Amino acid sequence: MHCNIVTVPDMVQLDITGPFEVLARTPGWTVDLVAATMDPVRTDRGLRLLPSATRETAKPCDIIVVPGGTGIDAAMLDPAWIAFVQHQAATAKYVFGVCTGSLLLGAAGLLRGRRAGGHWQARDLLTQFGATVSNDRMTRDGNLYTAGGVTSGIDMALRVVGDLAGDEVAMKIQLAMEYDPEPPFKGGTPYTSPEPVVQAVLADTKKRRLKREEQVALAAARMREAN
Repeated sequence: MHCNIVTVPDMVQLDITGPFEVLARTPGWTVDLVAATMDPVRTDRGLRLLPSATRETAKPCDIIVVPGGTGIDAAMLDPAWIAFVQHQAATAKYVFGVCTGSLLLGAAGLLRGRRAGGHWQARDLLTQFGATVSNDRMTRDGNLYTAGGVTSGIDMALRVVGDLAGDEVAMKIQLAMEYDPEPPFKGGTPYTSPEPVVQAVLADTKKRRLKREEQVALAAARMREAN
């Protein structure tokens, strides 16, 4: 089983490294970070990742993984990334979106008529790509897996491994990682966090949300024109 993870500048590193940790631990599975070039890719908080393949050298994959972050907002308007995701997904057995990575999947036309989720501040925008929005942390619709926020990529990667390689394999990986999250604070979703915290986060990200709305509208228009 081979996995290709889309890797663009200004992505959230844990959206990439969380699923990578799980998928790369699966016996017999291989994982490539696929970027535009082989140069180091700077994530949104400054961590630099080394790609192992480019769009031109990437192997066909069984699982294509699309992480999220502001970089994905730009990628969904990049014809080269749209074409790459479409080409890879056409032959992949499974498609896996993490956080706002589902926006690029939508822009590539892969969510029409599908149930999909993503980060709570962006998933309502998926309707513009013809998706039915899911508010679940983990959503599966056939061969399409979409996960909610940043840390949910780990959870969904374990679910993917469980479905494809067996629950015992996934449970062994979970134990080897000692993955047993116990957050120090109640919250982490807009439904469980105190309302003042929710409003503060919305205020902090208002400018980014407005820009994303513009980018999604343009990406959705291009998708409709292409079809």
